[in-house]
Amino acid sequence: MPIKKSIFATPEPAFPLKVGFVSLGCPKNLVDSEVMMGMLAQAGAELTPNAEAADVIVVNTCSFIGSAQQESIDTILEMTRHKTNAGGKATRLVVAGCLVERFHDEIRKNIPEVDAVVGTGELEKILAAAGVVERPRAPSPFNILTSHTSTPKIATSRAEGDRRRKQGRFARDSWDGAVADLPNYLYDDHTPRVLTTPRSSAYIKIAEGCDHPCSFCIIPQLRGQFRSRRFESVIAEAERLAQSGVREITLIGQDTTCYGEDLGLQDGLALLLEKLAGVEGLQWIRFLYAYPNKITGRLLETIAAHDNICSYIDVPLQHASAGVLKRMKRGGGADLFLRSIAKMRREIPDVTLRTSFIVGFPGETEKEFEELCGFVKEAEFDWMGAFGYSDQEGAGAFDHDQKLSPREIESRRKALMSLQQKISRRRKKSLIGREFDLLLEGTSTESDLLLEGRTAMHAPEIDGKVFVNDYPEGSEPKEGEFYRCRITEAHDYDLVAEIV
Repeated sequence: MPIKKSIFATPEPAFPLKVGFVSLGCPKNLVDSEVMMGMLAQAGAELTPNAEAADVIVVNTCSFIGSAQQESIDTILEMTRHKTNAGGKATRLVVAGCLVERFHDEIRKNIPEVDAVVGTGELEKILAAAGVVERPRAPSPFNILTSHTSTPKIATSRAEGDRRRKQGRFARDSWDGAVADLPNYLYDDHTPRVLTTPRSSAYIKIAEGCDHPCSFCIIPQLRGQFRSRRFESVIAEAERLAQSGVREITLIGQDTTCYGEDLGLQDGLALLLEKLAGVEGLQWIRFLYAYPNKITGRLLETIAAHDNICSYIDVPLQHASAGVLKRMKRGGGADLFLRSIAKMRREIPDVTLRTSFIVGFPGETEKEFEELCGFVKEAEFDWMGAFGYSDQEGAGAFDHDQKLSPREIESRRKALMSLQQKISRRRKKSLIGREFDLLLEGTSTESDLLLEGRTAMHAPEIDGKVFVNDYPEGSEPKEGEFYRCRITEAHDYDLVAEIV
């Protein structure tokens, strides 16, 4: 489900205007928020974690599925109270992100308290939207890429994306209020950014947009055609982050395994990982997400060859029935996926595998659902998520017949997650007694008596936790540092460990 995150970062106040952010959705959205915050901070605004103290509130929204849209709307309405209530200080409310791409005009029409909207391809407009007037300053090294003509200007593209464009994949004609131009913005290593993640970890967005034809998804219309950041730009940002103390880098994109194809690179992600593995100071490097047929032998070899590239692959398979996958316009099936999983486990010792599935896709029969359950039993994923199908206007599946009832969809989702819970419990128990490197994240949110952290098996925010209940007498473990730990106890998803 979408992650709701209040962003707090406080640079030195240099301007009386205070701006507060709420970022919703995925890490890709979080990076967009960090970029907008960087632009505002560079222009002289003060960022505040306190909505009551903010002169301007920015809500960066998610629109991936229906529940995410509703959460975005609820959050916007919640923030309006800081403008309309007697004790509220805010004078401007800005809505940004994917919901703007989907309901650009409707937001302004139906929520009059909203003063401005900023789409996913308009991040540099955040200054004007927030009412921040940039002070005169020396020439800036920041280079914000912009393009807002009626015809998107994409410097490079993939043949698949060009073909999909001609087929109407990115069309938004049916969306009431969406602007005509597709998003084509992409930040680079010179773009100002304010990190909001713990000081030891950071995300790097290496690509934007998506060319795949998946019939359940509207991300191509929300984010535009696939486009990669320049190789040198990603390396430069990683080096600068490492120099500032970041020890864990997570590469993100809608499909990171397509990285570099539009730049003429073959096995671009493998090349990028290999280069990043040599950046001094980086102890963990991982990437999200992998498209099933893009996991090459070169990529697996690169992960296996470097200790600081996490043996972790997140490959959202979406289903295992060939019939459902065909209707999803994805291809593949249980047998093919099992062979691919066997290869990953053979090539990368102790690889951690994560996936996600959509349950209740239109026309999904009981037999097809049972095929998915059988596949999950056989594959035994370390981590798995299951989402009920969500109807989205503009997606190919919106017009499909044989829609399942919400009750049946939720029943199947719970059944699949119950199955995975047993698998997870068994796999976690097999870790008892083993030692791992642990990134300590501080005092646990569950209890002040516990510390908590993550191993390389745990991606930030989406996987389980490691609770630390013991450490050597006389030592004082510090947040953001790495320690060796031994697993002493296992639960369905979480682990308990001692620092050794």
